[in-house]
Amino acid sequence: MSRRRHIGILLFDGVEELDAVGPWEVLAHWTREHPQDGWAAACLSHDGRPVTAAKGLVIGAHFALDDAPRLDVLVHPGGAGTRRLLRDSAHLDWVRAQRAIVPLLTSVCTGSLVYAAAGLLSGRPATTHSGALDELRTLDPTVDVRAHDRWVDDGDVVTSAGVSAGIDMALHLVARLAGADRARQVKRGIQYDPRPPI
Repeated sequence: MSRRRHIGILLFDGVEELDAVGPWEVLAHWTREHPQDGWAAACLSHDGRPVTAAKGLVIGAHFALDDAPRLDVLVHPGGAGTRRLLRDSAHLDWVRAQRAIVPLLTSVCTGSLVYAAAGLLSGRPATTHSGALDELRTLDPTVDVRAHDRWVDDGDVVTSAGVSAGIDMALHLVARLAGADRARQVKRGIQYDPRPPI
């Protein structure tokens, strides 16, 4: 039997709750309800301890970065905490190291700013939260900023727009990694059928 493949969702203080939990809902439902697909999802934090998210929710991690299984997909959420990470040379070095060993890097919201600060989006199409588009352009003027895209799939890097867009991006990942039928099953399973009341 082939090795189980692993998706890691990064947690950090100040992470936007839905940036992490939205993709988690999609990816955990998929990997737990359809283990035959050979994927597993887990949350990672720097030291394996819980983090306090942007609106005060405390979220636990399954692994510390040093103890995590080898990742096949990394999900880097956004949130107010990314502003600190943009100036954290150790974190940027860690992100660059992931680029070298993780086949697929993804981001939600301002997670793409961290990728840009690490130099991973140069000359590539990408998106971010609508309120951070100019910041993305400033961090790396060579980025082809897709202001109106819900997510941008550029092969080994997938970025998505703000907050709830992470759910759509995660469903896209399921479709990409396990097929459109599986993504539709997951969508039905989590009862995701947006019909905003306003």
